[in-house]
Amino acid sequence: MSIPGPGGQGLQLTPFRGLRYVAERVGSLAAVTSPPYDVVVRPDGLRELETADPHNIVRLILPQADSPEARHRQAAETLRRWQADGVLAPDPEPALYVYEQRDGPTLQRGLIGALRLSPREEGIVLPHEEVMPHVVEDRADLMRATAAHLEPLLLAYRGNGNGNGTSGTSGNGATGPGTGGAGTGGAARVIESAIRREPLLSTTTEDGVDHRLWRVTDPADLVAVSADLRHHQALIADGHHRWATYLRLREERREPGPWDFGLVLLVDTARYPLRVRAIHRLLRQLSPDDALTAAQRAFRVQTIDGPLPRALETLAEATEAARAEPGAPNAFLLAGDGRFHLLDRPDPELLARTVPEGRPEAWRTLDATVLHHALLDHLWNVPDTPEHIGYIHDSAAAVEQAERLGGTAVLMHAVGEDIVHELARQGIAMPHKSTSFGPKPATGLVLRSLTLG
Repeated sequence: MSIPGPGGQGLQLTPFRGLRYVAERVGSLAAVTSPPYDVVVRPDGLRELETADPHNIVRLILPQADSPEARHRQAAETLRRWQADGVLAPDPEPALYVYEQRDGPTLQRGLIGALRLSPREEGIVLPHEEVMPHVVEDRADLMRATAAHLEPLLLAYRGNGNGNGTSGTSGNGATGPGTGGAGTGGAARVIESAIRREPLLSTTTEDGVDHRLWRVTDPADLVAVSADLRHHQALIADGHHRWATYLRLREERREPGPWDFGLVLLVDTARYPLRVRAIHRLLRQLSPDDALTAAQRAFRVQTIDGPLPRALETLAEATEAARAEPGAPNAFLLAGDGRFHLLDRPDPELLARTVPEGRPEAWRTLDATVLHHALLDHLWNVPDTPEHIGYIHDSAAAVEQAERLGGTAVLMHAVGEDIVHELARQGIAMPHKSTSFGPKPATGLVLRSLTLG
């Protein structure tokens, strides 16, 4: 996505002094990393990260205490102590960071830096989802307490093509660029030059993903990146709540300074396409029997065969079939009672009454739109609060928690990336937690302290 017209400001990615773990002071770099805060949802997953290493980053992004105030204060004290003890140390000079993730055939590379913040109306950074105020408030309190950006957002932009050269494998498994070549933009050339050097760090996390990081400090390279990115806009792929938090905290400060920038990972999806996956719902206080009884008033309900992978395949097949037929193309998979139930063919009259008018058809027919307005609000009367709804990236975890709690898991089919971009360009926000783009950056490889600039 490019900014039209000459002289457009576009993306402004600036170097910063990264705050990083000192390898000699921790068990291993892999043991101190974590998935993003909103992916760590299971208590056993949190405990596993906490016990992997006493300095695991989860103690900063998800501190455990009796109250929100105590949690944020604990995170700030932990961060200060780790810096005083030499567990975390700042790099000697400002830099951009080339970050690579390799998971079998999947390869992703991008640039980590401090991005100048811009409101939506400027059209430089495009959100595509609504946010939940209580999450923004929690993240804002944590950032105020720590005066740090603890994990980068994932932003996607489209560069100037693949170029030529040795091919590798891109984020969606397709053949992609390797070592530079003609026709690539300045940012791409800088990345391909950096990966020929010895990495600043290299580690393999427990999930088998290889992570490597390089520092870019050469003034000519920084100028090349800046000149390239200023012609582009980006889509928020992951991190809407943290972006909203960045903007809120910037508005609280009258003087220009480090709060005018936010920590991001920028990925050129022309070279490294992202994956788009669904985020599932855990209805903690709605039993499967009650959910199915109410849903039968306006949806076709079928009990289908498992196990979970087969049930998800059936959901995908039902979604594709619905798109090829007249009517609403919506389908959901319910679980929690040891079986799987397919909901599809919603009643058009129900949708006409419950789904808001005045939005594009692409928004009105989204699974998340129909779920929240027709099912949650109307048929199930489930309020969208943390006590009632959990948002879970992993389908197996959603099913396991539903069965343990006596609740209902609503498993979703992924939204097409083209729909996400189409709505974002129109300025239309999808319901919150509609998509999960990836691969997501590991948390803990590089932090940004706002006291360092």
